[in-house]
Amino acid sequence: MKLSLGFSPCPNDTFIFDALVNQKIDTEGLEFDVVLEDVQTLNEWALKGKLDISKISYGVYPLVMDQHSLLKSGGALGKGVGPLLITKHEVPSTNVEELQQFVNNSSIAIPGVNTTAHFLFSQAFPAAKKKKYMVFHEIEDAVINGKVDCGVIIHENRFTYQQKGLYKLIDLGAYWEQSTGYPIPLGGIVAHKRIDADICTKVDRLIRKSLEFAFANYPLVTEYVKQHSQEMSEEVMRMHIDLYVNNYSLDLGTDGMQAVNKLLNISQNH
Repeated sequence: MKLSLGFSPCPNDTFIFDALVNQKIDTEGLEFDVVLEDVQTLNEWALKGKLDISKISYGVYPLVMDQHSLLKSGGALGKGVGPLLITKHEVPSTNVEELQQFVNNSSIAIPGVNTTAHFLFSQAFPAAKKKKYMVFHEIEDAVINGKVDCGVIIHENRFTYQQKGLYKLIDLGAYWEQSTGYPIPLGGIVAHKRIDADICTKVDRLIRKSLEFAFANYPLVTEYVKQHSQEMSEEVMRMHIDLYVNNYSLDLGTDGMQAVNKLLNISQNH
């Protein structure tokens, strides 16, 4: 049986799925038609039900949960892993009200309307309206070149913004953790409900086995991870994997599901 499977080219996703899609483990009779796309594209496809199995932002999950089941394995969730709001010029240490006023009057680059980054930004700055949506790896340059005043950065840009002379205004993940007490639900793996429940269970188990295989061989960074990593150094790839791949990626667990449910509750009340 062949299933369509979508995830991002970022090292955390390629690290998790490498053994599965390249058959380094027994796939128990399943084959995968794999597409690698940025997460906002995957979010849009999930809204249309395009793929059988897909990585998505938890920010879009409330809009697709009627048609998709959430798998336990393969996601990105944790503490200290959230998006950062950055700007070009150092802003003197400001109190909360001054920061709110500064951001509300600024143009902000956001990595996609349905991303968790946008959801978390909106929680911290509900009155900010001057948003521009763009692909995540274009945001640093947009801030540097003055196309926007501020940007919400995710993925490997967390490790590079300071080298480019940019400054952090606020850690949006820390804001979520402090206001909710839960880890940050960034992205999860969903299966379309047209897929039989037993097959979904098998896929979930195989994703976990794929990640266990990757962990057993870590800190090896495989060619599959490298070829999709947009000229990152191996050090940055490992930092990326270390930050976003953890025990929650093996299994959401109870507190992981509580974090997802908290996000759903907030979404439903807005």
